[in-house]
Amino acid sequence: MSVFRACSQSGRSEIAKGWFLSPKFMGEAGTGREEITVGFTKLSAEATEPSRGSQAAAGWDLYALADTTIPKGATAKIHTGIAIAIPPGWEGQVRCRSSLAVKGMMLPNGVGTIDADYRGEIMVLSTWIGEGDSFHISAGERVAQIIFAPVPEVVWYEVANVEELGQTERGKGGFGSTGKF
Repeated sequence: MSVFRACSQSGRSEIAKGWFLSPKFMGEAGTGREEITVGFTKLSAEATEPSRGSQAAAGWDLYALADTTIPKGATAKIHTGIAIAIPPGWEGQVRCRSSLAVKGMMLPNGVGTIDADYRGEIMVLSTWIGEGDSFHISAGERVAQIIFAPVPEVVWYEVANVEELGQTERGKGGFGSTGKF
């Protein structure tokens, strides 16, 4: 099994101080960014290892394993031919590449979550809403990006009524309540 390295911005307090903007820290893995190790395996000899477009890129490109045609208004699973092992306490977020989104490809769930305990093939769920009756993805084409994010340990507690949740300026205001919907 091969290994590729993924980095993420660390600690909220460091971000608030603004030191992450210093050129000293820009693009240097291990300096201002937490390093995680993500294992992966190719489920097919034709699969392509995730890669980044630049040292400072946030996302790792995922590649189509095979030619895939997505009919207009339909959703298809684009196979990548890889399985990964994300460390506990982290998640992978699969996002559409902007170069495909501008043409009309979208991920119907917005961002796909890959849990740390998932070991199946990474697939990209995609819908075509652009021009033409269908959209063709070629084998080896970059189809999405995966970004790694920390997952906090969450503790829930129940209160008797909504007032016990505390008052906020927004309150119960939902869609359009800020006047910008």
